[in-house]
Amino acid sequence: MIDAVPRKRRLGLHLFLFVFTFATTTAAGALQNGVNPLANPWGLTAGLPFAATLMMILLVHEMGHYLMSRYHGVHASLPYFIPAPSFIGTFGAFIRMDSPPQDRRSLFDVGAAGPLAGLLLAIPAVVVGLQLSTVAPGESATGGIALGSSLLLRFLSQMTLGILPEEANVVLHPIAFAGWIGLFVTALNLLPVGQLDGGHVVYALFGPKHLWISRAALGAILALGILRWWDGWLVWGVLLLFMGVRHPSPLDPYTPLDLKRQILGWLTLVVLGITFTPVPFSNEPPKPPTAARAEAAAVNHAGPAQVQGGKR
Repeated sequence: MIDAVPRKRRLGLHLFLFVFTFATTTAAGALQNGVNPLANPWGLTAGLPFAATLMMILLVHEMGHYLMSRYHGVHASLPYFIPAPSFIGTFGAFIRMDSPPQDRRSLFDVGAAGPLAGLLLAIPAVVVGLQLSTVAPGESATGGIALGSSLLLRFLSQMTLGILPEEANVVLHPIAFAGWIGLFVTALNLLPVGQLDGGHVVYALFGPKHLWISRAALGAILALGILRWWDGWLVWGVLLLFMGVRHPSPLDPYTPLDLKRQILGWLTLVVLGITFTPVPFSNEPPKPPTAARAEAAAVNHAGPAQVQGGKR
């Protein structure tokens, strides 16, 4: 039997990390809106829409893993949130599985539940946030960090904002920016490498053949970094290389997925394709595409985020 005292201590740690990360994301959201929390502590309220949206997306993602782990009898921890002195205030969150899944079906359920649950919250966050955003002339852009676009973001932007004038900029509401991060986190977690969520999915789908997919995906990520699409891919690829590309086997590695999970598995890989952003960040706003879309965002640390549109 697990001692109640260590369990209480762990619960306290989870709560502390959650509150601390909520504070750092709130401070990050305030900075994005041009508020210096040190000079104006009451101005922290400006960061609440961003922090609340982002933390809810991360929480729903991790609770998807946790609840599915409990359903399948896999011992797993509550989410650990990671505060960080970054422009979004966090490095994300994770749960720790203390026992292996029973079979490939339970492995698939646990791995896919997190990103799919988080996506269900990130999509409406993007839509609501874009509806709260404002369109400004292209020459009004103030620079900052340009955010790239995925296929899903392009679709949501077109459906929400319609056809934008060439060179138009959308001043993103913090909720939209948090939703963008939610889409980006979904893609990162669904990369089919090692023990990422995507690694769980491809192992459940393909069994031992997952290793070739994992190696190919890692090679592609490293290539994007080496070719300077985004330097962060090189850092992420090296980290994944040290974590390993091989996925440990569940207790029963032989029983294949049923048809329903096979279909859902392929749909999960489609989600990776439509949320993946080859150039998530750049120092300059990208050139407008050939169709009117809100396809890129510039995050100004002294002001609101912006999205650039153009003709297609």
